[in-house]
Amino acid sequence: MNTSLPDWLADGHRHVWLPYTQMKTAAMPAPVVRTRDSRIELADGRTLIDGIASWWTACHGYNHPRIAQAVRDQLDRMPHVMFGGLAHEPALTLARRLCALLGPGLDRVFFTESGSVSVEVALKMAMQYWFNQGEPQRRRIVAFRGGYHGDTFGTMAVCDPGVGMHAAFDGAVPRQDLRELPVDDASADALDAWLREHADRVAAILVEPLVQGAGGMRMHAPAVLARLREMADRHGVLLIFDEIFTGFGRTGTMFAFEQAGVRPDIITLSKALTGGTLPLAATVASRRVFEGFWSDDPAHALMHGPTYMGNALACAAALASLDLFETEPRLAQVRAIEDLLREGLTPCASLPHVREIRVKGAIGAVELDRAPDRAALCGKFLEAGAWIRPLGNIVYLTPAFTMRPEDLRRLTDAIRAVLATPPA
Repeated sequence: MNTSLPDWLADGHRHVWLPYTQMKTAAMPAPVVRTRDSRIELADGRTLIDGIASWWTACHGYNHPRIAQAVRDQLDRMPHVMFGGLAHEPALTLARRLCALLGPGLDRVFFTESGSVSVEVALKMAMQYWFNQGEPQRRRIVAFRGGYHGDTFGTMAVCDPGVGMHAAFDGAVPRQDLRELPVDDASADALDAWLREHADRVAAILVEPLVQGAGGMRMHAPAVLARLREMADRHGVLLIFDEIFTGFGRTGTMFAFEQAGVRPDIITLSKALTGGTLPLAATVASRRVFEGFWSDDPAHALMHGPTYMGNALACAAALASLDLFETEPRLAQVRAIEDLLREGLTPCASLPHVREIRVKGAIGAVELDRAPDRAALCGKFLEAGAWIRPLGNIVYLTPAFTMRPEDLRRLTDAIRAVLATPPA
């Protein structure tokens, strides 16, 4: 094994600023030279099994030939053209196919390049919808404790400060209305009473359906979404589902909201949209919301336009990813992964410092009673050949849906072994 750092890492590291990292104290990042399936190959020759699918994006595994070929073909034709005043087939076909997947009512797609921005667009849609209706006082967004929706200024305002890592911006970000999820009668009654008093200033309710991802893989029942839909309708506010993490099969259905039998007014999508290959996101609005902008008045238009909106390469990748959901047994694979995660992680419940085990679809989480030394824990996982990166006190797996059972067992074995003898 070659233990020396590659020149590109040694020379370039001093010029890069890494995410969620205290650069002074952090270890050097692991240098990756190639990927394949669910494996990451490092410059020193080691191979890691990726337990988190590159922040939940690589749902088909890495380097799927069908997506790669679609991107190559599109690159030869047209990598990008501005979406203002021009249009191209990959974006329009993708919009049509997304609306068909989402079902009746959600039928207008606004493309962006990242999940955070797709949420920003959803917030702008909701607020301007009411402005266009002659109710400009509706500027408040109801979000929930434990929720996380991104790192831009607008999305920081709807994150739980306790999990959003944004304490430095307290006072600079106008906080929206953070409430408890209506997971039982008491919390539902409290939210309903609050909305009864304040709904005339509320534009929308925003929630991550079934699983609050970056906030700690916190899971709730589909009935919560049904409660929120009923409350939104009764109090006359819009309902936004942030499915950036949960969309495209992660919870066991193509979209998490399907399990509740209710539909949002606006939905945000990203992460696995392109199968983990290129940045792309979408904010999809209902006919009702879109018609709130349909006007002879130019001031009623949605004034937002990312430079790389509807990027043709990314749209081609997304179309190929949707093809794979149609032609390969992804949801059946997720069901099998759910069984293996439950089998492999449940024994962790008897380990010291383990508070709870949670599994939903291709999501498995081990909640510890306190946050560990993440660097030390990640080092132990690396020694075991696993790429696992905890979120605070949550050790979790979100594998590619195509991961082989023996690889998934190696990951759950690694978690059990490392947590049984945690680093000092």
